[in-house]
Amino acid sequence: MDISAQMLIFAKVVEQGSISAAARSMGQTPSAVSKQIGLLEDHVHHRLLNRTRTGVSPTQEGQDFYEKCSAMADKFKEAEALIQNMDGIPRGTLKIACTVAFGKSQLMPALPKFMEENPRVQVSLDLKDREVDLQGEGFDVAICFAEQRKNPDLVVRRIMQSRRVLCATPWYLERCGTPSDFAELAKHNCLRVAGSSERNSWSSVEPVNQHAFEAQGNFEGNSTDVVYRATLAGIGIARLPYYMVQEKFRVAELVHVLPEYAPPSTDIVVMFAQRRNLAPKTRAFVDFMAAEFRNAPDQQLAG
Repeated sequence: MDISAQMLIFAKVVEQGSISAAARSMGQTPSAVSKQIGLLEDHVHHRLLNRTRTGVSPTQEGQDFYEKCSAMADKFKEAEALIQNMDGIPRGTLKIACTVAFGKSQLMPALPKFMEENPRVQVSLDLKDREVDLQGEGFDVAICFAEQRKNPDLVVRRIMQSRRVLCATPWYLERCGTPSDFAELAKHNCLRVAGSSERNSWSSVEPVNQHAFEAQGNFEGNSTDVVYRATLAGIGIARLPYYMVQEKFRVAELVHVLPEYAPPSTDIVVMFAQRRNLAPKTRAFVDFMAAEFRNAPDQQLAG
């Protein structure tokens, strides 16, 4: 085995923190991996690992050496991915970051179809409402509201337009009354999204007048999904995406409050890093999402 292969093995051992764990991940025996590490240490004339009962850790020289080996391993993975992508067949692990509400209500029901169409792709999904460092965190794509895009170097493709509506349960409105105009919202318990001043500033555009209102109440949730659950529990009035509540309107579990008011819509987008040769798995997913939600209910409303 040449020195470059031994360096890749060493990087894997440091990352795994154990010779046996690294051996399992590479399909080798612990003794074979240990032997290669020994040969590598002989070659560089330094002890690279401290061996303990629970595993291994790099020596100071080993840590410095690992940084170079890790960089080489990354380049090797890039080269391997490039070769695999040359046939244009989507394959490999697709890491997706997605906002919680859209992920639960829209993406999850659509994923089986995508995975059936792309059987060589393995999906790794992370639902989160915070801003995502797409490249720094190793995601292939991120699905979010257009206003959440902070990095101008990322490519954005519109999936659908999302209209936000005001809603509450029938029993909340029976108990607290139904607001007759935008100004009356100040008398109601309005549910907030924690740590997001923009999403708690409710505005509405009429042909003549524009209204603005800062949502105030005794409940806030850390995601739109949490606020949705609180609305269903009858805690108050919320501003939610139409795609989340349309079915609840139909079965009368929620009531569309002040339907004459039209809060400005926002775009839901899929973001990905700009690369000359976009991985087939990423391209397939982006194209799938754009096609799948082309006729979404909010798209019809937005027309």
